[in-house]
Amino acid sequence: MRVTRHTIRFRARLQDRGGLDYADHRLNSMRLLYFDAFSGISGDMAVGALLALGVDVARMEDELRSLPLHGYRLRATERRVHGICGCRFEVEADEEVPAGSHNHRAFRDVRTMIEGGALRPAVKEKALAIFARLAEAESRVHGVAVDDITFHEIGAVDSIIDIVGTAIGLVELGVERVYVSALPLGSGTVGSQHGAIPIPAPATVELLKQFPVRFGDGTGEMVTPTGAAIVAALATPGEIVPTMRVEAVGYGAGTRTLTDRPNLLRALLGRTASPCASDEMVVLETNIDDSNPEIYDFVMDQLFAAGARDVWLAPVQMKKNRPGTLLRVLAEPVSRDVLAGIILRETSALGVRFFAVQRLILPREQVTVDTEFGPVPVKRSYAPDGSVNLAPEYEACRRLAHERDVPLKAIYQAALAAARQLR
Repeated sequence: MRVTRHTIRFRARLQDRGGLDYADHRLNSMRLLYFDAFSGISGDMAVGALLALGVDVARMEDELRSLPLHGYRLRATERRVHGICGCRFEVEADEEVPAGSHNHRAFRDVRTMIEGGALRPAVKEKALAIFARLAEAESRVHGVAVDDITFHEIGAVDSIIDIVGTAIGLVELGVERVYVSALPLGSGTVGSQHGAIPIPAPATVELLKQFPVRFGDGTGEMVTPTGAAIVAALATPGEIVPTMRVEAVGYGAGTRTLTDRPNLLRALLGRTASPCASDEMVVLETNIDDSNPEIYDFVMDQLFAAGARDVWLAPVQMKKNRPGTLLRVLAEPVSRDVLAGIILRETSALGVRFFAVQRLILPREQVTVDTEFGPVPVKRSYAPDGSVNLAPEYEACRRLAHERDVPLKAIYQAALAAARQLR
């Protein structure tokens, strides 16, 4: 495998424009990547956009060498589309490799390949997450067990390189969170191993559940299964993007020429403008005035087990002056329907309201400290002014208090004292 000289010249021009310090992890600031996919997304466009942001293709090549893939070379060239300069990334097979060779690989084989390669742990994690989401989608479409899924076009060398290359690029840039715009899904049909299939492909539709999409926008395939898998595994669904300071912009060029728009994927790299990170959640709520209050403990347990981030009750005065209870649930948007189903099944509610909310989140981490009573997990968060908040894990403290027959507050104090020593 080798990188063409076109790649080296392209990288040099990027460096001449001014490099970015990707190792600069400022306190209370999260690095974000926003895919502005006005012309859709594919694996090669994603890699091209990351290279245009400044990822070193030679370093990417070195890491890809650890995979048992042969008979190809990488090519990254500058391409102007509608007057906009982008990067075209291609994986070219050597002439002696028969067309279609090695295009069929089972998910288990791809997983073994990635796990056995000398990739960085963060790269392995991202690449495996993409392939796992793709295998799950194919499993639902074809009714085959996940481990028995065989990738056809996506089992080819170029698709594997696109997926692993995307993971490498995100790690190189220090990206902590990925967002994506509403996706145009195109129209028509496309050829596949199984014959002609509608656009968007069935696996693409499965992968993009919960993501904002536009059916019929564009001609042909605008989002490939590889592009959809990258989005599904790594990006946050929802149309609300946190305010960010843009540090760099890169364009990945696609292969087709589109008549109504430039065939480019725009990637914006930056940091959160707020000292806190933010994300989009959904609040579900309902008013109840005719249920036995004893049920609420069970309902809350069910909601938390199904993925609710928080559940709370508040007294309300309802129609006909009846006292009632306002049940509210905070959750990720993808969990909305499951949680609403639990509320409607377990309570007397006849309906559930929901609305999107945004929240600010302090950077946090969990550490385990040793105390005279035993190990205690402690959550450590960082306030905007740089101060550190410490919170011992209640359940661990409670368990130790019972085991050692000491006051709960003694466990808390010992854990806090040990955690402060780590600062």
